[in-house]
Amino acid sequence: MPYKEREINKMYYTMGEVAILFDVNQSLIRFYEKEFDVLQPKKNKKGNRYFTPEDIENLKIIFHLIRDKGYTLSGAKEYLKNNMADSKDSHRVISSLESLKKFLIEVRDQL
Repeated sequence: MPYKEREINKMYYTMGEVAILFDVNQSLIRFYEKEFDVLQPKKNKKGNRYFTPEDIENLKIIFHLIRDKGYTLSGAKEYLKNNMADSKDSHRVISSLESLKKFLIEVRDQL
């Protein structure tokens, strides 16, 4: 039986890791933290921010609303206030479909 690598899930992500993950400046993430109440990263005594996986999911939803759907900041805030549960569910469906698409493309390329 071949060795299968486990997916490592981190408990906390640093500000630099999050900035690289979303390919944005750290200042934009700090700005979104001030604007959106759903982002509440932990801070240590030095003031360094540590994002949980839930914060990462919320950031993905915010970036999807602003970049892909074209919402303004105030529109995205209002949408998240009214539809947070629906947006999380739809984001989970979208991410699972994207991972399925990636897998199928890999299978097609191997044939």
